[in-house]
Amino acid sequence: MAIQLLELQQADKLSACKISLSLGLNSEQNLLKQFLQFNHKLMQTGTALLAFHQEPYIWHFCPEKLQAVDVSKIAKSLNTLFVNGDLIDCEHPQYQTLLAFLSPFSRKIHTAIAVHLRHPDQTSLGYIVLFDEVAQSFTELQKQLLQAHCRNFMQQLELKLNHDELKELYEQEAALNFSKTKFFSIISHDLRAPFHGLLGFSEILAKERDTLDESSIQNIADYLYDTSQSTYNLLESLLNWAMAEGGRFVYHPINFKLRQITNIVTDILKTLAIKKNIQLVNEVDENLKVYADINMITSVIQNLVSNALKFTDVDGFGKVYIQAQHKGTYVEIYIKDTGLGMTPEQIENLFHPRITMSLKGTAGEKGAGLGLTLCKRFVEMNLGEINVTSHEGEGTVFTVLLPIEREHADLCTEQHKSKAKLV
Repeated sequence: MAIQLLELQQADKLSACKISLSLGLNSEQNLLKQFLQFNHKLMQTGTALLAFHQEPYIWHFCPEKLQAVDVSKIAKSLNTLFVNGDLIDCEHPQYQTLLAFLSPFSRKIHTAIAVHLRHPDQTSLGYIVLFDEVAQSFTELQKQLLQAHCRNFMQQLELKLNHDELKELYEQEAALNFSKTKFFSIISHDLRAPFHGLLGFSEILAKERDTLDESSIQNIADYLYDTSQSTYNLLESLLNWAMAEGGRFVYHPINFKLRQITNIVTDILKTLAIKKNIQLVNEVDENLKVYADINMITSVIQNLVSNALKFTDVDGFGKVYIQAQHKGTYVEIYIKDTGLGMTPEQIENLFHPRITMSLKGTAGEKGAGLGLTLCKRFVEMNLGEINVTSHEGEGTVFTVLLPIEREHADLCTEQHKSKAKLV
């Protein structure tokens, strides 16, 4: 039965061809094709085949055209033939087996030669076969040059693979260093200002307390408390982000009532809502349960509600709603506000971390530009989704999708954890 030759665009398993892709299979600098082309001309044969172990395709070159052959469609293999040396020609005891292997490619093969491709450490990587329908004999010089070129090619391949591995490690390290730089930039920027205030007012209390009346002391105490609380929350958010960036955040999903955390969030943020004259409304049903990490989701809801309050007007008509409903095997949570809204450009870049400060709120509030990035990471770690819809001047709706409660949460936890690691 004849072998079907596939164009490269028809080969749907190319992602499994690690070595071939490393050689530039899909690029203009296709070293694999150049290797076959050189040997094809050196040996004056019509067709060349190249195979790497564990790859799903054999590469077929004839003439000047590279195509793929699905290995699963070939009944025989050459992997076991290279026992008595790394070259099979007409004098080799396995030559007839080589011809039998090649018969599906052409029924009129009269000349063939194969070379075992070894890694520089002598482990087997694959083989190259050159064959023709015209009878001819190869000189010793041709055979020596073919084997020398194959050895050089294997050394070149080793250098290429090492380069690719080092490049990948470099990119990972560069990304890690960028995250560290970003982290320290944000810390230095966002913590310096509140600490100046804390130190300044603390100094006034320490050195000038006798000159202050009770009202001034109370005002300073209120400022110190509020600033310390907000600075602590900022630092906690930064540390959580850093842990999530480094993959060190521990994920512990449980069944819990969603209202449990929305009550906590509204209690924490109600003072801010009152100060900004905004109505904060918690409409989550008491019996609605989700299966997630309670600490992560508390952080997500608090961040989203805090953002909603931050960008809602202080004119007395502003409202922020926390709502939720069942949706199939998920619970859909909504954080709605009647605030400033966003442009399409702002929405597009919303979940990307920023070193610079985020936009100021309606009362001049500042942020680290990290909250929504952290929210997205936490939601994805809980196998959920986060989306946003907004219109400038009309408000914003954040939607968070989380898995509903599990009847046997303890039995599902390990499976759930293993899936979350893939996010």
